Amino acid sequence: MKKTPKWFYIVLLLIPFGFTVLLETGLRIFSYGKNLDQWTEISEGKLILNPDIGARYFTSTKNYPHSNHDSFDKTKKANTFRIFVLGGSSAAGFPFSPGGAFSRYIKDYMEIKYPAKTFEVINLGITAINTYTINDLAPGIIKQHPDLIIIYAGHNEYYGALGVGSLESIGNSPLLINTYLYLNRFKTFQLVKNFLKYTAGLLNSGESSAAGATLMARMAEEKSIPLNSEIYLKGAEQFRNNLDNIFSEFNENGIPVVIGTLTSNLKDLPPFISVSTEGYPEAEKVFNRANDELRDNNIHEADSLFRLAKDLDALKFRAPEIFNDIIKELSYKYKYPLANIDSIFNAYSDNIIVGNNLMIDHLHPTLEGYQLMGKIFSELISGFDILNQNQTVTLTSEEIDGIVKSNFAFSKLDSTVSYYTILNLLNDWPFVDKKNTGLFEGITFKNKIDSLAYKIVKENYNWETAHHEAYKWYLSKGDINNFSMELKVLYKQYPFRYDYLDYAAAELLKLKAYGKAEYFLYEKYKIEPDEFSAKWLGNINLFNNNFSEAVNYLKASLKLNGNDAQTLFNLSVAYLRMGSYDSALTTIIKCLKLNPNYANAKTMKIQLEGLLKKPR
Repeated sequence: MKKTPKWFYIVLLLIPFGFTVLLETGLRIFSYGKNLDQWTEISEGKLILNPDIGARYFTSTKNYPHSNHDSFDKTKKANTFRIFVLGGSSAAGFPFSPGGAFSRYIKDYMEIKYPAKTFEVINLGITAINTYTINDLAPGIIKQHPDLIIIYAGHNEYYGALGVGSLESIGNSPLLINTYLYLNRFKTFQLVKNFLKYTAGLLNSGESSAAGATLMARMAEEKSIPLNSEIYLKGAEQFRNNLDNIFSEFNENGIPVVIGTLTSNLKDLPPFISVSTEGYPEAEKVFNRANDELRDNNIHEADSLFRLAKDLDALKFRAPEIFNDIIKELSYKYKYPLANIDSIFNAYSDNIIVGNNLMIDHLHPTLEGYQLMGKIFSELISGFDILNQNQTVTLTSEEIDGIVKSNFAFSKLDSTVSYYTILNLLNDWPFVDKKNTGLFEGITFKNKIDSLAYKIVKENYNWETAHHEAYKWYLSKGDINNFSMELKVLYKQYPFRYDYLDYAAAELLKLKAYGKAEYFLYEKYKIEPDEFSAKWLGNINLFNNNFSEAVNYLKASLKLNGNDAQTLFNLSVAYLRMGSYDSALTTIIKCLKLNPNYANAKTMKIQLEGLLKKPR
């Protein structure tokens, strides 16, 4: 018998490979499924984390979460300091996101501290993800040339996507999970997944009992994870291994990382699920003992017992204490700075134990809590050698903190959305056994803002559209303060939308709200100097007796358009008030050449000639 040639076996092996390549190519040509690339362009030259990136990690979960859509330059500019923030819902700023996230505080703080630098602080926090997602995103982040990474993650390790206790778990093998994440990038794999999902749907057509539940309620598959059980230890191992991989990858690429210890509500949140476990007391009993010690003012003992009660809580929505040990150990191993969030939150709490003073639920900080986190991270970053310490302002950290808070872009609509979001969360498992389906029926909307907030929370109404409606409503009522705040919120979220600046400035100038208009004019001038912004910044500074600044802006405006008699007149006034009579006279003569009848210009020329005693 003739021997089969080797090429036959090679071809035989290449046939399925070739078929897969052709299938993948065809699926991409016809745009099958979702685009799961890490980045997408939101505007010309501006990138955001792909809103569909969640489909990489969430298969069983309908309406998967997304990041805050923070944008950054596709091509990094010189003098830019780029920071990526990684983590779950607390990193994202839930329920105050996007505006209340600690990343916004950091950006504001650093821009005040280092006025000569441009800061991009890109929040990639996503609700219900854990270190598997961060590990998967790390290579793509490295390609964007970050100057610093901030990580606040760990609370979702058990129930976050692909976690050992999660609805989205596919097993405990890191190799299997990482292979799955790699294959998710291919359209062919999407096709297979969608087919299997469709088939499963045919076999199980009944409506899920979790329909309408919060994401938190839906994600917990293993509702009992006792302390030191097999699944508990696997979760801790998962956290350690993934965090080690993340640190190693950033370290190999020379990228500094700051990681925060994890804090949670110890004092004012009883354990969710208390179970009897061999060798351990029940969580509820330990929690009650902690309260007894607190009443007796035994603070140290109470703190230890509250932490033990949290660790004994079988429902692992709060990271156990071992996670902070792992964070400290690995930050030391890689010589990465540690932001001791947990200790500082304790220091700011009654009886030095964190409770409802800084938490809105089991682990999400209040707005003030997020600002405190921002301050902790900012103070730590400010000491970095990679920042030029010669370019800092002379303000103290407390002074900068006061400026940031007094100018924080967070509107009444944002506050109301946050309030309704908290109500919605606390009205579902595990905070209550039975959801009150009529909770929102009893709420009376006092105004347009309440109804818009409800639509965002309960009807998935577009965030940007709602803020548009809010500023228009405030403008119709003549409410300048809230009109300005809504547009400030929109601009902070979409800093490439210069039209928000132009519109706000124009409307506020019409209303003679010069103080409010100044912010929008200044922001536009910083990015894209134009005649209009320069002129009005000059006029406003002249009105406020800041004559030197007025001269600078008015001269800048004239460079862009030298044929504006009003600008020349105001520049002459500024020179006059500074005592620069020669410059004032020269400028008023130019004004009169352009417009011989300009109001008060002739009188001013005569006055200046008198002051100089030499007619021209």
